[in-house]
Amino acid sequence: MTLLYFIVAICLLVVIHEYGHFWVARRAGVQVLRFSVGFGKPLFSFKDKYGTEYSLAPIPLGGYVKMLDSREAPVADHLKHQEFNSKSPWVRIAIAAAGPIANFLFAILAYWALAWSGTTSLIPVIGQIADDSPAANAGFFPGDEILAINGDDTPSWQDVNWHMLSFIGETRSVPVLVKGEEGRQRELSVTIKDWLGDTEAPDPLSGLGITPRLPDIPLKVAEVVDGSPAQAAGMQAGDEVLAVNNTDVADWSGWVTSIRESAGQSITITVLRNGQSVDLQATPKAVTLDSGEVVGQIGVMAQAPEYPADWLRQSEPGVVRAFQIGIEKTGQLIWFTLDSLGKMITGDVSVKNLSGPITIAKVAGASASGGLEAFVSFLALLSVSLGVLNLLPVPMLDGGHIVFYMAELIRGKPLPESVQIAAVKIGMVLLLMLMIVAFYNDISRL
Repeated sequence: MTLLYFIVAICLLVVIHEYGHFWVARRAGVQVLRFSVGFGKPLFSFKDKYGTEYSLAPIPLGGYVKMLDSREAPVADHLKHQEFNSKSPWVRIAIAAAGPIANFLFAILAYWALAWSGTTSLIPVIGQIADDSPAANAGFFPGDEILAINGDDTPSWQDVNWHMLSFIGETRSVPVLVKGEEGRQRELSVTIKDWLGDTEAPDPLSGLGITPRLPDIPLKVAEVVDGSPAQAAGMQAGDEVLAVNNTDVADWSGWVTSIRESAGQSITITVLRNGQSVDLQATPKAVTLDSGEVVGQIGVMAQAPEYPADWLRQSEPGVVRAFQIGIEKTGQLIWFTLDSLGKMITGDVSVKNLSGPITIAKVAGASASGGLEAFVSFLALLSVSLGVLNLLPVPMLDGGHIVFYMAELIRGKPLPESVQIAAVKIGMVLLLMLMIVAFYNDISRL
């Protein structure tokens, strides 16, 4: 299913990107010879009445629109007016830019639809603060609600995360407006240094030393993992944990702690089942963590906690405001992507954050399992990334072609062929290096 969701995501975004090129080329009077989704020998194809071949190829890592071009094959005189290279530089720039623009428009529409359908988010109220953390040193307290970061409102934890990620790799003081449990607002200043710059998959909340306010997790077992020690002991979904070795368990955290400390040891678990107390004998499996610590695992899943209504914030904007939100979120993502790439080049952010198709596939599967809203959000994020990447001024990408055409506008004639060939070779090397790093990061995460 992960592979399926990856193929769906990539193919959809490729179609959107290439359709941008296709749509503008057609309206500019350029003949489109082929519209391909994927690379390699086509699995199937067909032609429309204009002679354009539409094909689906087996390697779903991109696609292309092939246009009539005398640089690739001779063009008959009566078709010269439909040739791509015969068009003005402005027309060619419009065709090259249309793909990334289509990706941005898709993101805007996706975020507009999500906002218009209404959202429910968790109000960013702090639950716990780690000792000697940036949040503790800045004067945060449990129960504080984060109202704004650097002057921008933060109505949800997602907003808090996004605003703090914008400072990744930086050393500075960040102004944060909070509201205490008594209702009084305070302006705090959080000092960050090389903020999560060398961290793979940075977590802003952990970096600040903040744990969100969370409701108590019920001590009822939601699911027992097949083949686990819990199943061998006879635990069942619906069991309510009462005690471990005759010591009462107060909450789910205490239950987890008891199991972690009992690696490889036989323990007595007392559960409430159908109104009766039942004692079970279990031996938690000893598992060695990456840190070298050995902990116990028993193989049960907790029930999802229920959030009180006053912990949640509802948002149901109208059509116009939802569209504005779509534009704002897409703009924020574009800037964040460009800023992160710039910080990677300067070394302020680790290249460990680059991801390839394996990570994309895993995220696609995880987001799809989270429901339609999560999957659409992932598609919008990936669409923006694809659009920004293709606009980079690197030969072989749309941005590189735009640079060539801009140079032609300035010079009044195309760049020398030798310069273009050399630039393309450099671009191929840069893209190959980027792919190697991304694949290496993917494999290292497995």
